[in-house]
Amino acid sequence: MDHAVTEEIMADIHRFLKCPTPQGWIDVALRKELLLKMSKLAREELVHFDQVTKIMYERDIEYVHVSAARYAQGLHSHVRKQEPDMLIDKCIIGSIVEARSCERFAALIPYLDDELGKFYFSLLRSEGRHYRDYLTLAELYAEKDISDRVEHFLTVERELIESPDNEFRFHSGVPVAA
Repeated sequence: MDHAVTEEIMADIHRFLKCPTPQGWIDVALRKELLLKMSKLAREELVHFDQVTKIMYERDIEYVHVSAARYAQGLHSHVRKQEPDMLIDKCIIGSIVEARSCERFAALIPYLDDELGKFYFSLLRSEGRHYRDYLTLAELYAEKDISDRVEHFLTVERELIESPDNEFRFHSGVPVAA
């Protein structure tokens, strides 16, 4: 963009407006990293969904709607109700879910055919990035040490993963024998 034109436009705007944007507003606006990261994550997850549905179609696997997992419900039952604590807790949960996804993809890859193994590996790399993004956002919005809160959720998550689960899901505990 032509800087002279930009300066001319901005000079006109500053003459028109009664005051400049306060620095406090700018400081908060610059913290909108959450929206940018979440938007990017959502787009990436939609691409993954498209990839999964394509593989399912190619392998003649029918899509079946499943209910929410005990895992997600168990983690979300510990979310605090007031902001920004609620946002921080949800980012921590997002980090844990992505980390577990990454870990489970890695655990399954040795048992898969080459095509599916390569796809799971690509998902593993994405989930690894997402895990770190969520944790970084939680730390950013907390503006204080969150290690105790992370440990709390990791303890809850461990209980959910290691305990018997009546429904098998990608994020479920140990399946109960049918």
